Amino acid sequence: MPYFIYRVFPLRRLEKVTDKRSFGEASVEAKALRASPDRHGDCTIKVIFAADEREAENLLSQVREKAPGLAGDE
Repeated sequence: MPYFIYRVFPLRRLEKVTDKRSFGEASVEAKALRASPDRHGDCTIKVIFAADEREAENLLSQVREKAPGLAGDE
């Protein structure tokens, strides 16, 4: 399964950048995109491991609940 790299914009708009066969390659590419001066200010760069683009976009579109923690540990 490949690692997909996406730009994630507000309102969960997704833009696929590329996909890589290994996590190492995907990580290097994502770090370069995050450090790029041409990067859009309102997006985040995400790496996702999925079987195909449809699954990757589904996973990135899901709203994840905050992990449980101790009371007052905000």
